[in-house]
Amino acid sequence: MKPMKRLFSGGVLFLLPAVMFAQLKVGFVQSERIRAEYEEFKEAESELQLEFRKVQFEFQTMTERLDSLKGAFETQRLMSSPDRRREKENEISLLDQQVKDYQTQKVGPEGELYRKQLQLETQIIQKVQRAVNKVAIDKGYDYILDSVSLLYGKPTHNLTDDVLYELRKISQEKSNNN
Repeated sequence: MKPMKRLFSGGVLFLLPAVMFAQLKVGFVQSERIRAEYEEFKEAESELQLEFRKVQFEFQTMTERLDSLKGAFETQRLMSSPDRRREKENEISLLDQQVKDYQTQKVGPEGELYRKQLQLETQIIQKVQRAVNKVAIDKGYDYILDSVSLLYGKPTHNLTDDVLYELRKISQEKSNNN
């Protein structure tokens, strides 16, 4: 009787994970589609592109001025007095440093554009997470995966439309409160 009891309890323990897994409800979302269709992602990308073009224009203007100053210095260097040459070299050096500082301040790893992008992405990702959580709770899902690494997902478990709907509701509530 004891061997039979062990076999039975061992069998139950072996089947327990299968029974537990069968009760799990797993869904997935297509994050690339959310990125493409959610209006705030598009707005953030447009805002960043506009800011990038503005910084690029300012940087280009500064470098053109620097190149022009260097060119003028080279053509007049031999005809200038030593004091005038030093003055121009200092001016060129100062402008060159300003260009480098501007580039670091705006587009470097700690630059304004990087920080702005991070801030916008963080705000949007928090909204996406709230929407995913709401869908998961409302529909009784245990797990919601991102389809980026998903090899197959049953279409009935694709929750992308539900998440987009929740995101639009969040955006609508935000605009109604403002």
